[in-house]
Amino acid sequence: MKGVSDVLDKGGLHGHGELPLRADVNMTSLVDVAFVLLIIFMITAPVMQGGVDVQLPRADAQPIQPKEGLILSVNQAGNIFIDGSEWTYDEFRIALPPLVQARNPNGAYIRADERAQYGDVVRVLALLRAAGITDVGLVVEDEGN
Repeated sequence: MKGVSDVLDKGGLHGHGELPLRADVNMTSLVDVAFVLLIIFMITAPVMQGGVDVQLPRADAQPIQPKEGLILSVNQAGNIFIDGSEWTYDEFRIALPPLVQARNPNGAYIRADERAQYGDVVRVLALLRAAGITDVGLVVEDEGN
């Protein structure tokens, strides 16, 4: 019979058909778990993004420095205001190219009512882009107010 000191000296019970003990991490299982988690996140991420509740136009935004540009307002009815003058969409579409040529603005700022239709704001944005104004900012109200 072997004593405890004999087993400790030999580093294990090699003579009885047992494998030596190893204190290594099984990387295959770790990689398998990582891949399963990655697949789960890839499947659930698009589903989670679809249910995001967004309330605009309140935001915690840094104030921007005013620069030369057009300041437009879009009200709830979809009418567009420039310098206090009210325009319908069709009037604005016709008047914008000459206005851009006359003023040559560096950019534009859109102030849209939070109850305005998203489509109305996008149509104004598209007209600005078509007129050559690519630097467009959306003005929001500070959350703190």
